[in-house]
Amino acid sequence: MDPAQTVRRLVPLAKLAPAVTPTEDVYVIAHMGIAHVDVRHWRLVIDGLVEEPLGLDYDEITSLPARDVVAVLECFGNPVEPDVPTRRVGNVAWRGVPLAEILTRARVKPEATSVWLEAPDHGVFAGVASDHYVKDLPLEDARRDDVLLAWAMNGAPLTIEHGFPLRAFVPGFFGTNAVKWLSRIHVADHRPESLFTTRLYNRRRTVNGQTISEPVRDLDVHAVIVSPTDGAQLPRGAHEISGRAWSAGAVARVELSIDGGTTWRDAKLEPRGPTPAWQRFAVAWTFERSGRHELSCRATDSAGRIQPPVGRNRIHTIAVTVC
Repeated sequence: MDPAQTVRRLVPLAKLAPAVTPTEDVYVIAHMGIAHVDVRHWRLVIDGLVEEPLGLDYDEITSLPARDVVAVLECFGNPVEPDVPTRRVGNVAWRGVPLAEILTRARVKPEATSVWLEAPDHGVFAGVASDHYVKDLPLEDARRDDVLLAWAMNGAPLTIEHGFPLRAFVPGFFGTNAVKWLSRIHVADHRPESLFTTRLYNRRRTVNGQTISEPVRDLDVHAVIVSPTDGAQLPRGAHEISGRAWSAGAVARVELSIDGGTTWRDAKLEPRGPTPAWQRFAVAWTFERSGRHELSCRATDSAGRIQPPVGRNRIHTIAVTVC
């Protein structure tokens, strides 16, 4: 682990203008530091409830039939402060072998229900020692044909900080499920107990008077203003307000306000396309009055979820001064 401590590389929202985020502008979050893996000795092990345990080296993985997926990678945020908005996001072109292909080769046993994705990064996070990182997927999700064992992003091999030699990627799920430095896939009939599965990265909600805990998976509906930037000074007249919107499904509507949310206007929204990529929105606005203006955006997705005024994906608001 080098460095052997939490690493956070944050990216200003102004960097999110390109349709595909350049690798150097994709955020980095590593809870226990950066794992440096010697690819010469690395193997991806597939074991557990399978008929044919496997051990694949880098050349074997990268020679398998690959698929390309352009999709949003979003950090859920600090799991110790789950309601604080962080707006860490990028849109990335991924390339890798579908996880379903590997599971088919390993011949999953009928009693299996859960796929564990394990990596060697270790250390202390939130005051708790962890000897490795693990996340789990329900078997039905792991068998989706767009879930990748990715070895490339944006047309080049993964960088060390983004998970070289291999990471998982689950379109439509938060980045905490996109396990970096992937070294083992364990198939089981139950979820793993760990810091990052059952203690952190869970949502709690009330059903029939009972509080239940659910793992963080599906992306929230979210929109952010990319241009203009917070604190910008604009001349009076016509301007374009633009940004990015995304969700676990397609975004159906984005609205803009220039008066702190008192009134709203629909923005022009680009369609999502065949994969869970983000969508650009824009609206032409004429500023006729000088002074400070609060610009806000909110998205609604195809499931009817609306970006809320509170919480981790709260309505994004910036302030500009019109001269």
